[in-house]
Amino acid sequence: MGVKLEVFRMILYLSFPVSMFWISNQAEYFEEYVVKRKREIYSPRLNEQKKQLEDFKERMRKKQERLQEQ
Repeated sequence: MGVKLEVFRMILYLSFPVSMFWISNQAEYFEEYVVKRKREIYSPRLNEQKKQLEDFKERMRKKQERLQEQ
């Protein structure tokens, strides 16, 4: 009985992580949860804000250069 129980436990311990990796690596899961979430976090609106920030930095850098030249 002890050996059968240990074999069952070993199968359970090995099959659970393997099955979880298999489920989480399905393309549908990846598209649904990861890609959609990434699009929510890094939306195009944030890209627009990032561009505005870069433009502002560039203007400040040019302004600083002009002040240093004087």
